[in-house]
Amino acid sequence: MDSLPPIPKVTEDSRLVLHVGCGAASPDKLPAHFFPAGQWREVRLDIDPDVAPDVLASITDMAAVPDASVDAIWSSHNLEHLFPHEVPLALAEFRRVLKPGGFALMTMPDLQQIARLVAEDRLTDPAYLSPMGPITPLDMLYGHGASLARGNVFMGHRGGFTARSLEMALIAAGFPIVRVVRDESFALWATAYMGGGVAA
Repeated sequence: MDSLPPIPKVTEDSRLVLHVGCGAASPDKLPAHFFPAGQWREVRLDIDPDVAPDVLASITDMAAVPDASVDAIWSSHNLEHLFPHEVPLALAEFRRVLKPGGFALMTMPDLQQIARLVAEDRLTDPAYLSPMGPITPLDMLYGHGASLARGNVFMGHRGGFTARSLEMALIAAGFPIVRVVRDESFALWATAYMGGGVAA
């Protein structure tokens, strides 16, 4: 993956990360590069009551989370579960709940990398191994097939992004500083910073 952007500085009293679309609780789900263990307090938000989140809500309507109340948002494989017209609603909610100087960290499938596999007729070939098992281009495009087969409809994908379309969506949402990079596991990583107090 390209080098990660610098970690925004946080003070002793400003280390609250809202983990949206959190799924089942696990301390390993926070990327240590951005959220070092013991330095951040996690608040878990999810639409699925079965994962017992702290806040039961959709990322398109997080009214239960006050304005400017969190220092960071961690969103792992959530935005692709929205219809394209819902993405601006979610990003507006991200901006609303972030404090000045806060940031959102997001990851999701990279449709450009996946399209190369599809063009090579590898739609159902394992592309990489995840904690959920082998992941195919079909899983990355439409949602994890085994989870969907078990009836977990929340795992379905309704949209997707390339690096450029994700950057444009974040800029359109009003984030003044945006960076998007690719990794080697067919994913995009984006950091979107709020104005005021961002580390250089």
